[in-house]
Amino acid sequence: MNQSDQEIEVKFYLLRLAALEKRIQAAGGVLVQERVHEINLRFDLPDGSLSTDRRVLRLRQDVRAVLTYKGPSAAGQVVNVRQEIETDVSDFSAAQRILEALGYQVAVIYEKWRTTYQLENLEIVLDELPYGNFCEIEGPDAESIRSTAGLLKLDWSARITDSYLGMFWRLKANLGLAAENLDFSSFADLKIRPEDLDAAYADKSSRA
Repeated sequence: MNQSDQEIEVKFYLLRLAALEKRIQAAGGVLVQERVHEINLRFDLPDGSLSTDRRVLRLRQDVRAVLTYKGPSAAGQVVNVRQEIETDVSDFSAAQRILEALGYQVAVIYEKWRTTYQLENLEIVLDELPYGNFCEIEGPDAESIRSTAGLLKLDWSARITDSYLGMFWRLKANLGLAAENLDFSSFADLKIRPEDLDAAYADKSSRA
């Protein structure tokens, strides 16, 4: 596997997104993408074999359209490590039609708002999802990610290595939700608690 085709990242569930953004800026984080709305289409084969094999085929639209493949997460890691191959596509709708013509189908649609920072050689994103706010830190290795999390006053023991859809499916099971997609309209009248996600706020002890 090409080493550049590897994703190494971890997520943190946030109580105070704006306060964390100020700490990122104070630490020297450079804004590389202002807050933007994302629509993600997760594809699978009719038999669900991609999900069964813990593989991801995703088409994303924000300021650009991106096609992504992710392999299964490596076992026994303190952060999420998996193969990731991405490429820009010029036409989101045409890319969707190509995938569907090949037999793939949209299994779930999910959306979020994302703000992206660069801090040295790490990418830090602030994500606003229908069920809460998160920070995702991606870097070259677990040590640099952990060090940066500490710099930003994020509790390492509260880190999350699951995907946003993995948390969505767990939330559906915990609350008996009927929502088919992870969209803001489906969660408009819901108040989600950390225990509903089997998660904990990573910034609860930080007031700065």
